Amino acid sequence: MNLKNTIFIIIIIMFLLQMMVSKEDAKKKNGQSKPSVVLSTFALYDSAKHIAADSLNLSMILPFGADAHSFELTPKIMSKIEDSSLFIFSGASLEPWIARIPTKNSIDMSKHVNLIALEGESCEDEDHKDHHHDASSIDPHYWLDLKNMIIITKVLQSEFTKILPENKELFQKNADKYSKMLSKLDKKYKKQFSSCKKDTIVVNHNAFSYLSKNYGFKVESLSGLSPQMMPSPKNIKHIHETIKEHNITTIFFESFVSDKIIKSIANDLDVTIDVLQPLGNITKDEIGKNYIDIMDINIQKITKALECQ
Repeated sequence: MNLKNTIFIIIIIMFLLQMMVSKEDAKKKNGQSKPSVVLSTFALYDSAKHIAADSLNLSMILPFGADAHSFELTPKIMSKIEDSSLFIFSGASLEPWIARIPTKNSIDMSKHVNLIALEGESCEDEDHKDHHHDASSIDPHYWLDLKNMIIITKVLQSEFTKILPENKELFQKNADKYSKMLSKLDKKYKKQFSSCKKDTIVVNHNAFSYLSKNYGFKVESLSGLSPQMMPSPKNIKHIHETIKEHNITTIFFESFVSDKIIKSIANDLDVTIDVLQPLGNITKDEIGKNYIDIMDINIQKITKALECQ
């Protein structure tokens, strides 16, 4: 082999090596070299973002605008979960599709928080009598309790530290900061809810028992815990009576639930309607807002409806 050929081969090898280095640099810039953590719902995802900052490759299963209750997995999402370092889901029967996912490297967050059992949650609609409901059902919307969000933050901090122990101080600092923000909001609204003229709100489906328990008001709902269940005539009549009895002027529905019946009730009784956000997911219009932003909006709407001072 002559000198020219040798030099040419060396140049080619150096070029290929440079290409490989460039690809690795590109991967690092795009976050592909970071450990991957997949979360099922928005509240968990938002807390994770506050804690991890850009040190982990975080992703949420639910596309913005999709309902957590009725979402269906795709092979692509299942592959992403299987390839991740950690998968965290809400649990408490919120996501029926979880049963299809391997339990390896996964955390059921409902096992770590304080849950509320709602007495008398049953299905009154004739079309749903085959669907058994226990007399006492767990409300899976536990992240609407700001104290539970603080617990979630601590769990995420601990799990992220296991994945990246070299970032222990960063995770601790960010978790402490986020927890203080949550505590501040909780104290603010405990004070504001301490003096209200009314004590009851009406909602499309009961995702708000944690808020009502913490801030001392009552929730009457059209369809109980299940947003897909059609309310019975008996329950619609009860809601009419509740609105009249408590002189309610605003009733609430959710972005991911049909508003036809709640709008009909509002028209019948000449009351206004507004949106409350359960925060299992957010709409495309809400992209850019975080958990605390939306929670603050929720609570302001409720304090207005209850005529709190």
